[in-house]
Amino acid sequence: MTSFESVTLEVPDPAAADVFYEAFGLDPYVNVRASDAPTTGFRGFALSLVASQPGNVDALIGAALDAGATALKPATKSFWGYGGVVRAPDGTICKIATSNKKDTGPAARHVDQVALLLGVADVKASRRFYVDHGLTVAKSFGGKYVEFDTPASPVTLALYPRRALAKDTGVSLEGAGSHRIVIGGAAGPFTDPDGFVWEAASV
Repeated sequence: MTSFESVTLEVPDPAAADVFYEAFGLDPYVNVRASDAPTTGFRGFALSLVASQPGNVDALIGAALDAGATALKPATKSFWGYGGVVRAPDGTICKIATSNKKDTGPAARHVDQVALLLGVADVKASRRFYVDHGLTVAKSFGGKYVEFDTPASPVTLALYPRRALAKDTGVSLEGAGSHRIVIGGAAGPFTDPDGFVWEAASV
């Protein structure tokens, strides 16, 4: 049974967030709803956007910045490809990257794949927890990374060490309060070991 179906970001201003995520091209992947739950610092998750070429990464980052995002890491080349990190006006961290180092066509604001990266204290323990709640592992690299099989959702669900995720996205590890994200799925409702809240997916 597939358990993961949707991602809902809890934001202070849903109307403004809708405008931002539409401009950014993420509206097919995330929902938003109002919340003023107290939260400070790193909220323990990030959205990872995969694009097909560097020009698309630049186009997506440009659209996000134009819509009010702030840059956490400017787009740069690395040994694995090209990418950068932005923070949405509501505080959600988005990593935009491609494994390709050269453009093969005109730049476009197009997202090929989106993953929800949950920063967890113990990847192996969280993996066991999620498997016990009905998810199937698609990829696993010990205590470093786990990706689940999520055919019912346009978003991939993955586990990442919290410390490594903070470092990867260019933010301080410290954070407290609400994650301000709700995950929908057939296995809900429950709260995972790191405080991520799941709800039963709406029919």
